[in-house]
Amino acid sequence: MNLSQLETLITISKTMSFRKAGELLNLTQPAVSAQIKSLEDEFKTVLIDRNQPVTLTDSGRVFLEHAESILRVVEDLKQKLTDLNQIPQGHIVLGTTTSIAIQILPRILSYFQDQYPLIKTSIFSMSSSQVAAHIESGSVDIGIGYLTDQNPNLITSILYYDTFELVVNPKHPLAQSTTVTIDMLENVPLIMLSPDTVGRRFADDVFREHGFQPHIVMELSSSEEVKRMVELDLGAAIISKLSVSAELKRGSLKMVHIKELETAHPVGVIYRSGRYLNSAMQQFLNDLKGMPEDHFYASE
Repeated sequence: MNLSQLETLITISKTMSFRKAGELLNLTQPAVSAQIKSLEDEFKTVLIDRNQPVTLTDSGRVFLEHAESILRVVEDLKQKLTDLNQIPQGHIVLGTTTSIAIQILPRILSYFQDQYPLIKTSIFSMSSSQVAAHIESGSVDIGIGYLTDQNPNLITSILYYDTFELVVNPKHPLAQSTTVTIDMLENVPLIMLSPDTVGRRFADDVFREHGFQPHIVMELSSSEEVKRMVELDLGAAIISKLSVSAELKRGSLKMVHIKELETAHPVGVIYRSGRYLNSAMQQFLNDLKGMPEDHFYASE
């Protein structure tokens, strides 16, 4: 058995075709068939049902799981050997919310990539709860999000604190108020984040605590979408204070303080406990943790 045979099996499982697998691997179809046949002979089992479309047998599915695990170990070994050169390099997959990505990542990544051009970063936007789940599964290396529940499988470090505030269009009736109470939002159309977000869960908890029934007219998945709707004066919203800094500065939104929302929410970096950190991830974490708090909410 060799690694190319494992790669061939994995490719066939994805393409469901010997021909397509050969094209992706730059192999002839007979060569692909020979590699699979060699594996089947070695392990004395049938791995692939060759009827159309091509599918894995039960044995093939078990074999695939281990083949993928073996290749991950090999890739990990290659990365560790590369790291012996002590030159920060590699690939980092970052997971964070849309508002955090827009708010802080441009400054961080601009500096980071200037200093370490051999490090490549990929960024995926998702809710903070999804960030933690993706880090646990290994599909995301490092996350930046709101720190909520304790998880023994994750390591976290606080970067800064944020609050959730009421924002309105400058022409909204509440725009002239500096402070309002939850009760004053009665019958006010509210544009809310989706229920799976930290901001929405916090707002719902406050509403329940004060026995308040909000008048929700719209639910959106990101703060960026919410802000646009509020700018159109379609309703008021409760979202991250730091996410609206640019809109407050140019006057397209107005923030109205609500005493009941006075809670500081930690935002931090998250990664999986016990996983190998390549030189790229180690350097990124060191730089991120070493930044002063005000760097994360300084104006652009």
